[in-house]
Amino acid sequence: MELKKIKEMTEAELNVELKKKKHELFNLRFQHATGQLDNPIKLKDVKKQIARVKTIMREKELNAQKELKVGQG
Repeated sequence: MELKKIKEMTEAELNVELKKKKHELFNLRFQHATGQLDNPIKLKDVKKQIARVKTIMREKELNAQKELKVGQG
């Protein structure tokens, strides 16, 4: 998934996407452990996607806090 699409998502959509990616990672790890995974690089890619989603979620959280402080001050 592209970074541009991730940045356009709402917080709820990001949570859903994060859950999907974590579930996908779980399945890939299971396949890897049983020797059924064709391409182990998929593990690395999914981990990066999870990190991207978490990063965007954190950025949005910090921006919301910043706007809240500016509105009060």
